[in-house]
Amino acid sequence: MRVNPNYANDILNSIWQTQQQEQTATEELSTGKRVNMPSDDPTAAAEDVENQAQQSQVDQYLSNTTDVEGQLQAADSSLGSVVTALTQAVSLGTEAASAGLSSSDLQSIAQQLQGIQSQVLQFANTSYQGTYIFAGTATGSAPYSLDSAKTDGVQYNGNTEVNSVEIAEGRSIQVNLPGSQIFQNSNGDVFGTLQQLTTAVQSGDSTNIGTAMTQLNGALTTLSEQRVFYGNAVSQLTANQTSLQQEQVDLQSQETNLVGADMATAATDLSQAQTTNQAALAALAKIMPVNLLDYLQ
Repeated sequence: MRVNPNYANDILNSIWQTQQQEQTATEELSTGKRVNMPSDDPTAAAEDVENQAQQSQVDQYLSNTTDVEGQLQAADSSLGSVVTALTQAVSLGTEAASAGLSSSDLQSIAQQLQGIQSQVLQFANTSYQGTYIFAGTATGSAPYSLDSAKTDGVQYNGNTEVNSVEIAEGRSIQVNLPGSQIFQNSNGDVFGTLQQLTTAVQSGDSTNIGTAMTQLNGALTTLSEQRVFYGNAVSQLTANQTSLQQEQVDLQSQETNLVGADMATAATDLSQAQTTNQAALAALAKIMPVNLLDYLQ
């Protein structure tokens, strides 16, 4: 039987190997991954890089969707408030058209209509996170300002362009309508008809009040039709968000399959490596004094 005279080196090599195994198992348990550097599994590491890039892109699309959804909901809420205000204006116009009202009564109604005009102007200048949502693409400043020189009493300072946001690969969604299309549509000018009704009520001219009421009802109908755009856009975003969330789950599952560690196996490997390492250290401790004595002799 041949005995290896360099068994101490074998024990040292065993200690080194078990320490490496301990380190690997510990890292897997702490990170939850079996591939923590490219050399662990070059193919899986390369595929994981691509997976991470796809996850980052999906996260960005989800962020875009959330931001845009908030803006669309703010726009829809503002237009809902405008519809309420215009409905109130219709009610006031109907009251003004009734017989037997005094001049004082008519002036009181006119003042309320002027208040509604101010409310509508405020809603038309709604901003979301610093962006004026009814200004077209000129979102840095309020789209409407008072201008007594205009027949409808306001000046539109925005433009007729629209903004779009990418919400999925190869898919963008329009996120706004310009204020001029919503509030000053050729089929119904909200500001113009409110101004016309206010003037007619101030003068007490029942014929003009009736004409203004007809036009105001048309403006209300037109604005309500424009508002549908925002409801439809929110529905599209909700469906898109659901799709992105599922894609996110699929990519995370794919990542786990590529580089995820088997935690039970890693725990077992760590325990075995620690046991083996302790045994090797104990064996080394027994032979070291003997080797030192032999050296001294």
